[in-house]
Amino acid sequence: MKTESHFKMERRTFIRNTALLTGGTLIAPSLFAAIGNPIEVADSAKGLNTLTILHTNDTHSNIDPFPDNHAKYAGKGGVARRYELIEQVRQQEDNVLLIDAGDIFQGTPYFNMYGGILEMKLMSELGYEAATMGNHDFDAGLEGFVGAQKHANFPFLCSNYDFANTPIDGLTSERLILQKGNIKVGLFGIGIELDGLVPDLKYGETKFLNPIEKANEQAEKLKEEGCDLVICISHLGYSYDDDRVSDIQLAKKTKNIHLIIGGHTHTFLEKPVEEVNLDGETVLINQVGWGGINVGRIDFKFDTKKFAKKDVLVVQ
Repeated sequence: MKTESHFKMERRTFIRNTALLTGGTLIAPSLFAAIGNPIEVADSAKGLNTLTILHTNDTHSNIDPFPDNHAKYAGKGGVARRYELIEQVRQQEDNVLLIDAGDIFQGTPYFNMYGGILEMKLMSELGYEAATMGNHDFDAGLEGFVGAQKHANFPFLCSNYDFANTPIDGLTSERLILQKGNIKVGLFGIGIELDGLVPDLKYGETKFLNPIEKANEQAEKLKEEGCDLVICISHLGYSYDDDRVSDIQLAKKTKNIHLIIGGHTHTFLEKPVEEVNLDGETVLINQVGWGGINVGRIDFKFDTKKFAKKDVLVVQ
């Protein structure tokens, strides 16, 4: 049954806090979103009405920090630092969501040695709640991904890959709903065309489905299920000079998506980008480079007056 959203997104105003904190020092671009005019919320209610989204993409098996003699990223990144940052935010905020936009595998000897198992174990320890698959997450083959995924205690969201007749069939989900305080969050994943990027044997009979059609379908379902915030975790890439589907195109050609967390193109955005969707509403897009150098942070604050008491679906 179609339910009315708890708030109106089309009249959002944004209060930006754009300090760029990188390399394990703290978090990449931060953006605070308020509904209508910025509101004052009593301290006792703040935790229920603010959602902090932390996100990574294209970490590429970079478990350790970059070496001190690296030409560009000396000493930056590393899972241990990421863990410290995430825990620091969790101590400060009540409702934190940690997600990843794919290409977890490939890039260092850790992947060659452990086939992605180490990456899955560490992401589980860090408390990731959802991820999507990037093209390099097929590098161990379908069976290899299945073997590594057994060590992940978070779901992979893939709505435009049809895994029927493959070992992955039934091991991913199209969408996910999580309850964070008073906020009902819907998430779904969109992946890139594998043909030409991944050897045929690595992805087998996996079928690529139209990303714009699937994104509209999933976002509509999440809206009907009463989600206050709809997030697309994308591995399409930020933007291209040709007609390939990108996060920019996805934002413009869809409805009901509030935020796109992207990957694949290793794009370092200084702040989230705003695009306008088919309904004339703002969609935010963010991507934080690669290698675990940055962790993205976006905060949404919701007006308590817009919330209604109701039963909600929570997917663990």
